[in-house]
Amino acid sequence: MLAFGTTGCTGSPAEATEHPGGDPVAAVRGAADALSRTGSSRARTAMEMTSGGTRVTVRGTGGFDYTQGVGRLDVVLPQAKGDPITELQAPGALYMKNRGAGVPRDKWLRLDTTRLTDGNLVSNGATDPCTAAELLRGAREVEFVGATVLDGVRVLHYRGVTDLDRAAQSASPFARGALRAAAEGFAEDEVQFDAYLDERGRPRKVRHRFTLTEGRAVSVASTSEYFDFGRPVPVRLPDPADIYAGTVAAS
Repeated sequence: MLAFGTTGCTGSPAEATEHPGGDPVAAVRGAADALSRTGSSRARTAMEMTSGGTRVTVRGTGGFDYTQGVGRLDVVLPQAKGDPITELQAPGALYMKNRGAGVPRDKWLRLDTTRLTDGNLVSNGATDPCTAAELLRGAREVEFVGATVLDGVRVLHYRGVTDLDRAAQSASPFARGALRAAAEGFAEDEVQFDAYLDERGRPRKVRHRFTLTEGRAVSVASTSEYFDFGRPVPVRLPDPADIYAGTVAAS
């Protein structure tokens, strides 16, 4: 457990100059385990993609069970007029509804995340909060930035680099295959991050920064926010008959 000092007030950001105790690297690497002990939470995601001076942001809301590695996000695309895309996350799989590209509205599209070149970290508009935390298991070169307040909760802010290959080796079983795919598919093994951990070591906010170079350089900043810890998150995966068997264009 992280111990907090008494410097600053709880109603506004309060910076600390010294880490309150323990190893910052160990604190960040332990965030996924702290999340698993919590069980579940609500979550918000945002993915900002910048290319050629144009910025696009995709947002999602939902909930996740961190012991099973399952969850649901309703993802809203910029300027979208129809229903949001529903994404169900499961170990090794992503199910999407209202995906478009010829998929019938009553069918789900299933993707094998262990075969995606990015391990589903970027390509489908959200880095799911389970995987965002698991990525921190590869943290190194961690800097303690200071203490601040997020949504009325005092947190410790860390900044550093996580190694995809190390994260894949240390990941929980449900995340290991996708992270291995990302480690093989990304041009660079290092991912920059900012992590905000509460007094129990749980992530309240995690932000990763990726650089993609397929065709042209694309900068991606993926943010996951965690709140309402312990709230039940029922997730029912689609029946085989409800899964689309055809092919679609890439995301």
